[in-house]
Amino acid sequence: MNNKTPEIDLVYLWVDGNDPIWIARKQEALIRRNSGIKVNINGRYVDNDELKYSLRSVEKHLPWIRKIFIATNHQQPGWLNINHPKIELVNQDEFLPPEAIPCFNSVVIEYFIYRIPGLSDYFLYANDDMFVHTDLQPSYFFAGDGFPVVRLQYQFMQRTEIKLKKLFGIRINNYRKSIENALELIDRKYGMYYPGVSHHNIDAYRKDDFRAVIEDVFKDDLLPVLSNHFRDPSDIQRVLFHYYVLAIKHGHLKFVNRRESCRIRVQNSDFMGSLKRFNPDLFCLNDTERATDDDRARVRPFLDALYPEKSSFEK
Repeated sequence: MNNKTPEIDLVYLWVDGNDPIWIARKQEALIRRNSGIKVNINGRYVDNDELKYSLRSVEKHLPWIRKIFIATNHQQPGWLNINHPKIELVNQDEFLPPEAIPCFNSVVIEYFIYRIPGLSDYFLYANDDMFVHTDLQPSYFFAGDGFPVVRLQYQFMQRTEIKLKKLFGIRINNYRKSIENALELIDRKYGMYYPGVSHHNIDAYRKDDFRAVIEDVFKDDLLPVLSNHFRDPSDIQRVLFHYYVLAIKHGHLKFVNRRESCRIRVQNSDFMGSLKRFNPDLFCLNDTERATDDDRARVRPFLDALYPEKSSFEK
């Protein structure tokens, strides 16, 4: 970077799972897939306007972000000021390859965010349940040499756990399997193993690294995954990009603790208690199948109390 701070953008994936048009599209795609699965429209799809509050946290703590791209499936938050000069709403069709459309699998969508028109060469990626809790500088995400800081959650028993589950016939969920698939690719290509998984928060990337992984190094391995319009055991999680940059020495590994990146599960009844205890730089309000509608009902009041000031990104 020649000691010059680059332009850094921020990309979100966003979906309103309560939108009846989106639900109909998803159900139609499931029918075409010859699946008997019904669209799950229970409480875990409730939109508590997390994106609104995430953007409030970004405007407050990351004012240096050049542009914010919100990738959607032909949807638009009703409260969003789409005329804001920093906001760019982009439909998945604009950057996904034809074979991936229609796509209801975030794993596949994430592969191609580097193709979003106008995206800067250096960018951050977030989900709408991720928040910034303190003022951070670009150097928090990119080192002086221009390479990203790769934040992982240390799991020293990760490989052993997978082997034991296989040995005893214990089901491995699609998320864990997608991480294992990424680990296997890196091990086969570079003979490297990293005992860490995604820290469930904002990550830093370079477009050049995405391009290398998707269009060259792992092109043949990822090609079959592109037609996974829904989550599948063959998915390869985006942690692959982290493992790749570490393997070629284009990234700086940092194992995080909860004071740096705190994952708060929605079924945790004391959101504020967790924040006060760890006072993290970043935190995620992670919804899970264990959460109830009562748990989710606490999300909006908590975020409204934490980020009460309306951002310029709102109407």
